[in-house]
Amino acid sequence: MLSATAASGITGVCNRPLQVSLCLRLAMVDVLGGRQLVTRDGAAVEAEAALQNKVVALYFAAGGCAPSRDFTPLLCDFYTELVDVARPPAPFEVVFVSADSSAQEMLDFMRELHGAWLALPFHDPYRHELRTRYNITAIPKLVVVKQNGEVITDKGRKQIREQGLACFQNWVEAASVFQNFSG
Repeated sequence: MLSATAASGITGVCNRPLQVSLCLRLAMVDVLGGRQLVTRDGAAVEAEAALQNKVVALYFAAGGCAPSRDFTPLLCDFYTELVDVARPPAPFEVVFVSADSSAQEMLDFMRELHGAWLALPFHDPYRHELRTRYNITAIPKLVVVKQNGEVITDKGRKQIREQGLACFQNWVEAASVFQNFSG
């Protein structure tokens, strides 16, 4: 399916559903070191503390983009199954990198459809650097990274749609993490 154009000029496309088994040991994602992140309620969180020992997915999306609005509930269910339902919780975090045209659009999108994940603040210019670093030309895009920022996959959205929770095991293995989880 073809999609809408976000106000930032980034375009998008769409895809499919979810299942579980896991492993892990990972340090803070260096790519976000020293940064403050925010929750959907606006609370500030230190990136190091929030992302330590987790597989991190950078979610590039915008509320005005139909494919982003289509995929976000699926990502929310994926996140909820891994982090809120699984025991022990999977070591996974999503960081939203907004392509919205205003801070208010970003907050509205986060409050309406997002899971309890984190976001880079709208006014942080690092959002644009991340788009360049990870060659984001279309949204939504889910880029799963190692602690040093190296890409595990830039096809996280497709993998979630096609493999469901099973793709997380592959991400954990690619991140060279060791602690066992199952769900």
